[in-house]
Amino acid sequence: MSAPDALLLLSTHCPHCPAVLAALADLVKQGAIGRLEAVNLERHPEVGQTLGVRSVPWIRIGRIELAGAHGKAELAAWAAKADSEAGLADWFHLLLKEGRMEHARAAIEADPALLAAVLPIVGNSDASLNVRLGAGALLEDFAGSEALRALLPRLGELSQHADARVRADACHYLGLTGDAAAQSWLDARVQDENPDVREIAAESLQALSAP
Repeated sequence: MSAPDALLLLSTHCPHCPAVLAALADLVKQGAIGRLEAVNLERHPEVGQTLGVRSVPWIRIGRIELAGAHGKAELAAWAAKADSEAGLADWFHLLLKEGRMEHARAAIEADPALLAAVLPIVGNSDASLNVRLGAGALLEDFAGSEALRALLPRLGELSQHADARVRADACHYLGLTGDAAAQSWLDARVQDENPDVREIAAESLQALSAP
């Protein structure tokens, strides 16, 4: 597995930037990061404007973007999973936990394949209610899209989850795909032991059949 590249945006007067720069440089020396680009926004403000960055330090490792001061151990952990779905799911979990819904939505709009990284949150019955609601809102934003339809088999698997809340959510998202192929998964849940799952499965089936 190749090491991810990193981008650091900093400024001359930022008190936290030197420590973050040193930590990232060490990770390059260790091979945990393949290449590091550091940009001083006081010299190149256009870079920050293009990326929509308003404060420093700002870090991008692979596809994961982090704001604020982060220690070397934390940066190493992100680098180790930067381009894996598990790492991206952890990043979306962090964004939603911090209430950065617009950031998460913008990331998916720029790269629709990232929508798949939301599914581990749906399947995590231990995730907080706010994070689960945020994940649901993201999936609803992409209702009927090719990106959501591509997740149909995995949503079908989640509709068989041991936790009724996960099954119910999966049935709702299956309906949002707008794909007739979701019907077989939903048919199975109409007879679910949980009344909420049965109700949502029936509603999703009705939505699929609507003109």
